[in-house]
Amino acid sequence: MIRTVAETGSTNADLLAAAAMLPEGAWLRAERQTQGRGRLGRAWASPAGNLYASTLVRLQPGDPGAPTLALVAGVAVHAAVSVWAGAGADRLRLKWPNDLMADGAKLSGMLLERNGDAIVAGFGVNLAAAPEGLDRATASLSGLSGAVPDVALFLEDLAREFALWLGRWRGQGLAALRAAWLERAHPPGTALSARGPDGTIDGLFDGLDEEGALRLRLADGSVETIRAGDVFLI
Repeated sequence: MIRTVAETGSTNADLLAAAAMLPEGAWLRAERQTQGRGRLGRAWASPAGNLYASTLVRLQPGDPGAPTLALVAGVAVHAAVSVWAGAGADRLRLKWPNDLMADGAKLSGMLLERNGDAIVAGFGVNLAAAPEGLDRATASLSGLSGAVPDVALFLEDLAREFALWLGRWRGQGLAALRAAWLERAHPPGTALSARGPDGTIDGLFDGLDEEGALRLRLADGSVETIRAGDVFLI
């Protein structure tokens, strides 16, 4: 079920507020958001022609840990963008915890928020345009493919991929999703900077641990496990 509105504050906020009345698999898309947000309270720019959409997941007994839904979201958006990117799909990489990059520039971000057993997964995908004036490089799908994707058709692909990978997350467990995510990530040894409340840690990408947390190999050979923070390519 996909509902589209011309404008709203935040699709994540709307689904969280209505979660008690909605089934799993409900989607809300806005043509424009006035209060869109990313991780760590950042504002999310909303130029026309890009995707702003959220979906609802209801946690079930036996599900892997809720934070690992970020892996589901990442693999799903990588798959959907790849369909539209053509030869440009080879330039896509996932970056922990929830970004899709094209040639090192951010093409999509995801935001997971929780209310009881309801998890809302929000997607911002730069389809037509890459926002400017941000603290990081940005990219768009149109820049990869040379054409502006139809937002509604793209969302149909994303919804299908999300349902597929959600089913695998539940049926095959976290190990299968972790492996799929790693196949789509930047290669081991990529230099990263993790910034959190306790400071900044620079190191080399050393995969994910068994719970989906980021592993950084430091200059002295030790490995630091990052469970929360903001990660940048360096």
